[in-house]
Formats: sequence, structure tokens, C-alpha cells
Amino acid sequence: MAPDVSNDLIERLPRRDRTRLRAACERVELVLAAPVCVRGAEAGHAYFPTRAFISLLDRVDHHPAIEVGMVGSEGMLGAEILLGICHSPFDAVVQGQGEVLRIDVHRLRTELECSLPLRRTLSRYLHVRMLQLARASGCHRFHAVAPRLARWLLMSQDRAHGNRFEMTHEFLASMLGVRRSGVTLAAGVLQRGGLIRYTRGELTVLDRQGMETAACSCYAADQLTYAEGFA
Repeated sequence: MAPDVSNDLIERLPRRDRTRLRAACERVELVLAAPVCVRGAEAGHAYFPTRAFISLLDRVDHHPAIEVGMVGSEGMLGAEILLGICHSPFDAVVQGQGEVLRIDVHRLRTELECSLPLRRTLSRYLHVRMLQLARASGCHRFHAVAPRLARWLLMSQDRAHGNRFEMTHEFLASMLGVRRSGVTLAAGVLQRGGLIRYTRGELTVLDRQGMETAACSCYAADQLTYAEGFA
């Protein structure tokens, strides 16, 4: 049996607030590639992932959607509710299937009114997400595909709590906003370096330390941003 995985934001709350929030949530299993939110649509729920992780996607004009962020057990989908925003700012799609704690938006607003620690925690998380989203735009513009792929795989590994993923080059190309051929070349570089193994749609991270070295600077910067945001 896989070990239990909690949500970091919930675990940061004092026991009383944590217990109250957990009681307001329901456990839900999310299925791979299923849409969770649609940009511009009114949000009915917020999500605290425990085992699932979710890609945040944005689309410009007629171009294919590109991933601008990722949410797993370190965070929350729907934190903008804290600001009184009731519509989803991004499309959100399940990247890694598994369990989340789901809470009705109206119930979450009640919890926010009752819990100062919850408001403070989500405010810090919103600040962290703002910085990470800003960094993602520069990453897409200035960093090469192979370092970006290494970063993306590390982000996925952190949230999957494992080193093996099912994914195709087409999917990776979509997430990174590049051509499939670019992903094939980048994955080949990582594979020849002994950092990953990719066969028949299954990718395994073999050398975590090597991947951190190969990743662009944005991975370490995001980790530091999160740590400092909750220091």
C-alpha cells in the first residue's frame, strides 16, 4: 500500500483549523487528463491535492495551450477565491491522477471568514504562485528545451511522490510549448546522460541529482521561492 500523502498547506494550519478544514472537504479521485477547471468559468470547488497533480494551462490567440504552472500536494487549486475572484483564471487538467481534498467554494469562504491562519496561509501561497508564474514566462522565453524538460520532470516527480510517469512525447511537447521533435531531441540528451529511461510511453527518472544539475535555474529558484514564502 502506498504511504499516505497530505497537503502541505493544510498541514501548516494549527490543529483546530486543520481539523475543521479537513471536515469541510471530501476525498475525490481525479482521473488522468480530465479537465478540472475551464478558464473564465465560475468555480464550484477548490482543490487541495494530496496524490494528484494538476497542470495550469493558458492559451494565446489560436496557438495550442501551454502549461504555465503545476499544482500538487504543496499547494491548492482555486486560491484566487481568497481575493473574491469566482472565475477560474486558467484551464486546469489532471496531469497525475490520484486523490484530492475538494471543498465547495461557498464552504471555503465560510472557512476563510472563521480562520485567520487559513487566510494567512493562502495569502502566502498566492504570493508564491504569483512569483512562480512570472518566472515561468521568462523560462519559456530564454531557456533551452532540455533544461526545461529536466525542470518539468523534477516538478512532476516532486508531486507524484515517485520516479515513474506515463507520458508521450506529444504530451510533453504540449506542456513545454515546443514541437515534438524538440522534445525527442531533449529527451535523448537526458537519456544518453543516464538521467532518465524512456520506453513505450513510460518515463523513469534514474538520477535525481543529475537531473537537478541538468535542469534550468528556475527549478531551484521555485523551490527557494516556496521556502522563503513560508519562512
